Amino acid sequence: MELLNCKIENLPVRVFETREEMGKAAAKDAAERIKNIIAKNGVANVVFAAAPSQNELIEELLGCGIDWSKVRGFHQDEYIGIGEEEPAGFGNFLRRAIFDRVEFKELHYLLCKPEEAQDKCGEYAELFRKYPADLIFLGVGENGHLAFNDPPVADFEDPKAIKIVALDDACRRQQVNDGCFERFEDVPAQAMSLTMSFIRSVPEAICVVPSVRKAEAVARALRGEISTACPASILRRLGNAALYLDRDSASLAFAGI
Repeated sequence: MELLNCKIENLPVRVFETREEMGKAAAKDAAERIKNIIAKNGVANVVFAAAPSQNELIEELLGCGIDWSKVRGFHQDEYIGIGEEEPAGFGNFLRRAIFDRVEFKELHYLLCKPEEAQDKCGEYAELFRKYPADLIFLGVGENGHLAFNDPPVADFEDPKAIKIVALDDACRRQQVNDGCFERFEDVPAQAMSLTMSFIRSVPEAICVVPSVRKAEAVARALRGEISTACPASILRRLGNAALYLDRDSASLAFAGI
């Protein structure tokens, strides 16, 4: 059941009773956008988010009749120093969730050896110059991050498209909370991440944020000052984004929901 459909500044916000309903609605919206991009351009360049928050969206998206052979798939961040076969790696997450389940036109992964990370960032940035992103899927971290743009490293006017970042402690704790790692010490301290300026440049964005653990970040993103103290607050200024929440994640931003 849809509990709320409103707009905060430029950002349409829809709230659903359950995360399953949230994922289904977000997938329907995303599929329509992707199909329209394919109809217009012949191919869609889509950037995926790799996190448990995306599970319902991705599962629903697989059944939406998208011609995946006309989609180039990318992802927005990856740990530095994680093993090639490590299940918590974001490329591996997306392989299990979607990349190995349908036939894409092309898939572009970020994983590399630690000493190659800077070069990999340059290669990925070059890919996006060749194939500009049409749509990006986003989640919001417990600390308000988008991709791995934690508050200490987020820059709304970043000159780079992708960069190496240090992960703050709140971000690393979230990876344990999400069940991706057993211990805080196991979470890599660095990652490659698309920047805030890159995210702002993508014409269309679908952001899905379930769970009560995200309620404070959602409230800050929607009700607080637009600043890098809560990077997700910039969603309110994007031109063609949409935010999907469940009751739990919306509980502090919308009193009485």
